[in-house]
Amino acid sequence: MTYHYHDESIIKNLPEDTVFVFGSNLAGTHQGGAAKTAHLHFGATKGVGRGWAGQSFAIPTMNEHLQQMPLSQIQHYIEDFKIYTQHHPKLKYFVTSVGCGVAGYKVEEIAPMFKGISRNVIFPASFRPFVEKTLPKLTQKLLHSFINEHVISSADSELAIQDLDLNDAEKSLATIILNTPMYPNDSNGRDRIFEIRDIMHNLNGKIFNFETSNIANNISEENMIMGGMILALLELYHLNETDFIDIWQGKRSIAPPKPENIAKR
Repeated sequence: MTYHYHDESIIKNLPEDTVFVFGSNLAGTHQGGAAKTAHLHFGATKGVGRGWAGQSFAIPTMNEHLQQMPLSQIQHYIEDFKIYTQHHPKLKYFVTSVGCGVAGYKVEEIAPMFKGISRNVIFPASFRPFVEKTLPKLTQKLLHSFINEHVISSADSELAIQDLDLNDAEKSLATIILNTPMYPNDSNGRDRIFEIRDIMHNLNGKIFNFETSNIANNISEENMIMGGMILALLELYHLNETDFIDIWQGKRSIAPPKPENIAKR
């Protein structure tokens, strides 16, 4: 693993040598999300919407009128941050999901901009596929290898993944999917149980077989975890249940999504 990652939980303190990095607006209002946390707990200063302040570092993703910046402009500020990390190598940097909250961008649009940054950065877990290895093509063999009872119920699932007959990129994907919070809540605290139940209902009788009563009422914990993994995979690759069924049955394979590093107009 090249970088360290955090689970995107809300935090209120960090070691003294670790800087809280957040998305801001150029007006420096710091009224919501990670910006508010930065102001309340990490020394971000009202009216300062860019750069270092206290134990925080602001990366603008919205302008002084609180409007979304184009990606090309955000990338400029991220490049400034990269230079800052190089000039201050003794510090660590706890990067939040910059630009993926109020600013409204997707992880796959923002995360690739951080590629090549110094190794003293701690990223959100959702950034991992886009700052490390290239995502692999989805194949029947890959899905069958890790979306199964053996891996899910293993005492050490990550070790079980390392023992699979997969290449490094495929093992990396399997580990990412396994560690992506979905059940019962995702990394933003949203309840995903209804969506997971819906997915399992749509797959039931086609590639999996669950008792109808269980689908309607209580799916086993293990199967809910599996459903959460499938949901994480669908969201990462922008797929639906039909796509997943086709891959599972070997009807086709699907290439990974391309980073959307193009500024919105």
